[in-house]
Amino acid sequence: MPAAKKKLLVVSHVPSSNTQRLLDAVLRGAHNEEIEHVEVEHVKPLDSGPKEVLQADGIILGTTENFGYMSGALKDFFDRIYYPCLEQTQGMPYALYIRAGMDGTGTRIAVTKIISGLKWRPIQEPLIFRGSFQNVWFDQCEELGMTMAAGLEAGVF
Repeated sequence: MPAAKKKLLVVSHVPSSNTQRLLDAVLRGAHNEEIEHVEVEHVKPLDSGPKEVLQADGIILGTTENFGYMSGALKDFFDRIYYPCLEQTQGMPYALYIRAGMDGTGTRIAVTKIISGLKWRPIQEPLIFRGSFQNVWFDQCEELGMTMAAGLEAGVF
């Protein structure tokens, strides 16, 4: 009997071509050919809600830093999913990446405060991409997607 597929939800705000490229790298890693039993779904924050989160086994969040805070779209996502998912998603593994225009600290703090209320488990420290755009970020995003998907498949997360 084949192993049941796990579901990885990627909720990422992508207002620019560079943030789209970061998301593409995350998805490329999550779709690694060696990972066979993970279904990956990307949904924009404004198009995602409790249904998608409740169906997920893990989640990767991506946001830009806007005025030292998370994007309004990601905040709206949290506003809509928080109470419907509060009791049912405790312990869900998550990862976070931030494209920071400043230093990313305020964004990281804001997101992790909400997530600690949800009692989700981080699989690693948030990736914070500061300053001028760097191609190495694509490798880090691809590794993040692959790590989360492989961990879900193996039952590590």
